[in-house]
Amino acid sequence: MITIISATNRPDSNSLKIAQLYSQILEKQGVSSEILSLEKVPVDIAFNELFSRRSGKFQEILDKYIIPSQKYVIIAPEYNGSFPGILKTFIDAMHPELLRGKKVGLVGVSSGRAGNLRGMDHLTGILHYLGLHVYHNKLPISSVLSLLDENGNVKDQNTLEGIEKHAVGFINY
Repeated sequence: MITIISATNRPDSNSLKIAQLYSQILEKQGVSSEILSLEKVPVDIAFNELFSRRSGKFQEILDKYIIPSQKYVIIAPEYNGSFPGILKTFIDAMHPELLRGKKVGLVGVSSGRAGNLRGMDHLTGILHYLGLHVYHNKLPISSVLSLLDENGNVKDQNTLEGIEKHAVGFINY
């Protein structure tokens, strides 16, 4: 199983839409996945989960999405030239041993031109420090607002092909 992390707690985010598409592509390839939207993390994560006061809700998230998975895909939107703080807080709230040695693929999403390349670089440094193996093909998705139709579906054929290529490559990683 691959866990796809929509790395923002923003409701109805474009990252979640891309995560859902990524999951559908994995399913077509015969690979099961679960989507973890960081909307699901406890709202007091920064004040409770970081200091060994594990809540039942956070442990359920770890038990369902993090512990059983050997591979993760992080769909990381661009926030202020990097990735969302909620993702860093989520990572900090876990014991590094839960992640060490596992594989991760990165997809950057932005409304601008660079597809969150800088944020993926920042995130790569953190993930390497934690002992994860980062897939070399980082996928930047730029101008995401112009790529989605009125229903939130990706309408751009090149983007669809890029996501599929990334997913197939990551399956084989």
